[in-house]
Amino acid sequence: MMFSTRAALVTAVAALALVTSGCSSSSETAGEAKEKSIVLITPTAIGSNNFLQLAKTGAEAAGKANNADVKVYESKDPASVQQNIDAAVRAKADIVIGVSFSVQDQFDTSAQDSPDQQFLLVDACPEKPAENLTCASFKEYESNYLAGVEAGLLTKADKVGAVASVDTPFVNRWVTPFLDGAKSVNKDVKSSVQYVGGDNPFGDQARAKAQAQVVADSGADYLNAAASGGNYGIFEAAEANKVKAFGVDTNQCLDSPGNVVDNSIKRVDVALENSVKDILAGKSGDVKVYGLAENGVGLTGLEEGVADSKCLIADHPDVIEKVKQVRDDIIAGKITVKDPVTAG
Repeated sequence: MMFSTRAALVTAVAALALVTSGCSSSSETAGEAKEKSIVLITPTAIGSNNFLQLAKTGAEAAGKANNADVKVYESKDPASVQQNIDAAVRAKADIVIGVSFSVQDQFDTSAQDSPDQQFLLVDACPEKPAENLTCASFKEYESNYLAGVEAGLLTKADKVGAVASVDTPFVNRWVTPFLDGAKSVNKDVKSSVQYVGGDNPFGDQARAKAQAQVVADSGADYLNAAASGGNYGIFEAAEANKVKAFGVDTNQCLDSPGNVVDNSIKRVDVALENSVKDILAGKSGDVKVYGLAENGVGLTGLEEGVADSKCLIADHPDVIEKVKQVRDDIIAGKITVKDPVTAG
């Protein structure tokens, strides 16, 4: 079916208005005119989601390093994600970046549909990505295993738990390895797990807090907070119940001092910046996986400056030393951490 030139123009303008009015926001790097352009597409509004904040920081750093204009399109739902992808492709951005496993299918299809467009997917990768789709993913399960080791060594109740966004194999990378790590050093440990669910599982602080209360009521004294923007609700419940929590992605000990033991760090910003550099240099289509060995994941407690991190683990140097050994054993292949995504 064909449309007149005027109709096509009206359609394009309407689509652009839809994207910029409700589904996205943009921030451009300041200063001189840029030679390249980068569009970062998020699955939800960035808000208090520290994972998405890291992605934005990485995109802005990549823009500065590569003289590229950077726009951030914040989506609201899967439909607006696709609208934002289509808008970025129409704008002929040099690189269209997606973050989160939740946009994997859309980026996979869009890369196949637009072979002349370069795409970057951070935090996930389809089984057989197109040549114009570069991927950067992480072994989150390795760092969460280490956090579990800490919990297993610290628990007084011999019970630990986790609150995660949704019950999927990918999200369970923050749950199963954490519980396995605790069990590896304390065979008496029992566990309790709750999922946020609902319409906004990655940002609903009230539901996350309620689920954390359930875990606390079960008797767990340490829990892994894996609810993205909902983590702040979990920290509130932890404080109210004298339970200690673990954060994710960034140093969340700073967000709730006295309540957070440590954090399972994921260097999304570094992976994104490295991938952008490679794509602009003509090295597209790579699939890179960042684990402990690549320093792409880790714990705040194993980094320099832990004494000033506000993390409670700083008060337990003996535990830190034991966890360092476990980390080294994982890197050396002496310990294998199961990935919930591929464990079947």
